[in-house]
Amino acid sequence: MKVPTMAEMLMSNDTPEVLFWVGCAGSFDQRAQNVTKAFATILHKTGVKYAILGKEESCTGDPARRAGNEFLFQMMAYSNIQVLNNYQVKKIVTTCPHCFNIIKNEYPALGGHYEVIHHSTFLQQLLDEGKIVLKEGGTFKGKKVTYHDSCYLGRANNIYEAPRKVLEALDVELVEMKHCRSKGLCCGAGGAQMFKEEEKGDKRVNTKRAEEAIDTQAQIVAAACPFCNTMMTDGIKSKGKEESIEILDLAELIAASME
Repeated sequence: MKVPTMAEMLMSNDTPEVLFWVGCAGSFDQRAQNVTKAFATILHKTGVKYAILGKEESCTGDPARRAGNEFLFQMMAYSNIQVLNNYQVKKIVTTCPHCFNIIKNEYPALGGHYEVIHHSTFLQQLLDEGKIVLKEGGTFKGKKVTYHDSCYLGRANNIYEAPRKVLEALDVELVEMKHCRSKGLCCGAGGAQMFKEEEKGDKRVNTKRAEEAIDTQAQIVAAACPFCNTMMTDGIKSKGKEESIEILDLAELIAASME
């Protein structure tokens, strides 16, 4: 599978319909790379004309801003905006809610104005348009699935229905955790917590969230964020349930169910 870059498209006088912003996790984290491959596979199969920045993409600066280093954030953001504007990018899709949130809501103040879509919404659109054709019966048909709301997708951007509609298309049994939607519980990695040691307490946040997932008796925990994926995986392992509960991204679920 050949993934085109914006530079290659420019050289051939071509323009993609959408820029796929891969993100740091999707580029370098081994687990998140599987999600990147799954989403790229979906884009190929559905005929979406897309490209990535490749080596020209750098961190959005989200962790720096959340950690309080505003200077570093602005340096990184201005650099990315310059690259995006040079390519006259109009539409961006990303599998990371942190990238989605900061490019959509915080880049405009620095001159970066784009239509930014999270892959959960993009997948729902492709399903609604009939571009995603699922296997008859479905790979996960009848499986009990619970969906973990990412803070940066849910509470920060009010995206609750799209990921659930994607799961419903798979004909699964969707069960909700005790804390869901606007009352969802953080995985424990938001606000740059992914990159620092947790503060003292009685229980890790991801362990608490994993317990809620286990209580649903779901076979699969569906996620839509690389940080949530990591934290939920670690939480499930800490409870010794990794053999009976699988953590999968929406893109992985769809890619495995397509014809």
